Amino acid sequence: MDNLLIALASASLAAWGMLLLFRHGFWRADQRLDDEPTEPARWPGVVALVPARNEETSVAHCLGALAEQDYPGRFSVILINDGSTDKTAEAARQAAGKTIEHEHHIKVIDAPPLETGWAGKLWALQHGIDHVASSSYAADYFWFTDADIVNEPDTLRRLVAKAETEDLAMVSLMVRLACTSLWERLLVPAFIFFFQMLYPFRAINDPSQSVAGAAGGCVLVHGRALEHAGGLAALKDRLIDDCALGALIKARGNGIWLGLAERSLSLRRYTKLSEFWQMVARSAFVQLKHSTWLLAGSVMAMVVTFLGAPLIVLTTPLHGDLAAAAIGAVSFALMSLAYLPTVRYHRMAGTNALLLAPAAALYILMTLDSARRHWTGHGATWKDRAYQPK
Repeated sequence: MDNLLIALASASLAAWGMLLLFRHGFWRADQRLDDEPTEPARWPGVVALVPARNEETSVAHCLGALAEQDYPGRFSVILINDGSTDKTAEAARQAAGKTIEHEHHIKVIDAPPLETGWAGKLWALQHGIDHVASSSYAADYFWFTDADIVNEPDTLRRLVAKAETEDLAMVSLMVRLACTSLWERLLVPAFIFFFQMLYPFRAINDPSQSVAGAAGGCVLVHGRALEHAGGLAALKDRLIDDCALGALIKARGNGIWLGLAERSLSLRRYTKLSEFWQMVARSAFVQLKHSTWLLAGSVMAMVVTFLGAPLIVLTTPLHGDLAAAAIGAVSFALMSLAYLPTVRYHRMAGTNALLLAPAAALYILMTLDSARRHWTGHGATWKDRAYQPK
């Protein structure tokens, strides 16, 4: 038993040593847009495409913030109502009417019924792109932003400045998620931490690295680069569409960039565990490519990396292995220190860095439930749409 505990504690310590030293510094949470970026020689035309399905409570705030963008170039907004069963379309049209005094034009259109083989969000975005192609919009770039996100007035200007001055085909922001309820405070920072671990931002932003990714709530992509990569049709059935888009663009030699937003906020709330659970369970097994082997390996790695050391430390009075407890304590300390920058980014007390282990335990259970849903034929469900497993 003693040897087993020491082996588990040592494996956890080795895992954190590897993550801290050889995972592109993901834990630093330091990739941000410049507050005062260098202005490009020319401000290109941009069209914001906002897919919206059942977002009646947030869509007016989203469109109001888009209307207030201080972008110096030509800028228009198209909201695509994706078969909403609530009053999203009515709320959007009312909001668009109220922004008539603003310089930026806002239009609300309805997407056709979802075509077989397409994921809903990508179908709505494609309809928006088609609408732009058949109209007189000036669209060097498309800005994909969700209907539950409020962007600060300087967001687009900073995104475009980054893309133009650094010759990037895609710039994306991981917007700030609400982090006030009990479950949000436990699970949201961990979600961002795990995302950074899977898709290290520094590696994504390094053209010499093959790692690619994006955050679907805020993506600026060059229209020509998207077209040359095959367009959204190349991704049409992807449920994790943002990272797939990043991989598609970068694979053709284009520069991409992903960072953490300072002031762009998501209005979506997760006040209940069941709400967060649904969000994770719909895509976790998709992320693992529906592989039982990847699932088993991921769960084992999560248990060793995130749960092993804290459990050994907390159960020391039961097992009495001081050597294993000492190694586990060092591993636990490294884990907490690695998590601290992400906790600080969410403006939370540093003591919350000690809570990564229980958050990881819940994520393990969500991932296993995601696999269960797939195996029992339930597939992924989101906003009253069910995507059956292949």
